[in-house]
Amino acid sequence: MSVDAVEVAVVGGGVMGLATAWELARRGLRPVVFERFARGHREGASHGATRNFNNAYDEEHYLDLLVRAKEGWDALGLVDGEPLLRLHGLVTHGDVDLGSIERRLTERGIHAEILSSHDAASRWAGMRFTDAALFSRDAGVARASATIGELERRIVDAGGEVRWDTPVTRIDETDIGVDLVLTDGRVRADTVVVTVGAWTTKMLPGLGLPRLAVTEETPAHFRPVDGSVWPSFNHYVDPARYPATVYGMPTPGEGIKVGFHRVGDPVDPDARPHRITHAAALADYVREWMPGVDPASAVPISCTYTSTDDSAFVLDRRGRIVVGAGFSGHGFKFAPGVGAVLADLALDATALAATPFRLP
Repeated sequence: MSVDAVEVAVVGGGVMGLATAWELARRGLRPVVFERFARGHREGASHGATRNFNNAYDEEHYLDLLVRAKEGWDALGLVDGEPLLRLHGLVTHGDVDLGSIERRLTERGIHAEILSSHDAASRWAGMRFTDAALFSRDAGVARASATIGELERRIVDAGGEVRWDTPVTRIDETDIGVDLVLTDGRVRADTVVVTVGAWTTKMLPGLGLPRLAVTEETPAHFRPVDGSVWPSFNHYVDPARYPATVYGMPTPGEGIKVGFHRVGDPVDPDARPHRITHAAALADYVREWMPGVDPASAVPISCTYTSTDDSAFVLDRRGRIVVGAGFSGHGFKFAPGVGAVLADLALDATALAATPFRLP
């Protein structure tokens, strides 16, 4: 059914847009989400089975958002008999201030403990440790594809709508609302939330956005070689030896996901080459630091990052347009919290996100 006018429209049906629409629906609205691609597409940043639920932050604005996100994850409950968060724990090690992170998490009532390298190696034989490691049992992975499906179900059940295969070609703000230009007409909204990832700059050229760098990232799944127990992990490696921080997590049925953070080539999201990069360096890392997997078994995965220069998110409002962007490869775990903030901004023109997330 064609929609001629809506109270709040959401442009972009990835995890951030769907989380925002779900939050709006929880508050009694009937949002309409417009997504250019088909359900289950792999062109953006929300596909795949798992994302790292990494809580190893010491900045207050991220910890505030993490707490709000966890409330949302808990509210989503069980899907197919299992929570959307698998809290099997997170290990962080390498060149990072573990003590600061431990203190900040503990202050929030989030479990954190520092282990010796010997104790860490005894718990997780599939990994190698040379220094102390921080462990939090309140972290793990988010079930990404299951989350997308559950958010859509909740939106529709609450009277909202998700319109797949419905590109918005332009957004025009007027004195009385916002017009979304579709391929077959227009939709008028009182307010629009734009969460289009790699296409943000193209969609909102005049909004005063910071530079948003779009890159194609290619982590990989590696085959476990024994029955080792696996946590999620962050490893702040020597930059003289490896190109960037390493992250990873177990993905049932696919192996152990391992990747360098934010090292991909710049790309145009409409002409993405799906080119594998840093494969040799990733295999070298796995060979040195992960005796529990086969370094020759990599199955690459392609996704995009849309990053600000300082990796801070953009959560703000200009006129009747609300934007969520620049999630810089570490946003998925925050999605329910981001959705709540963007819903605040959409419903209250005086609302403000935390200062680091605001537009200049």
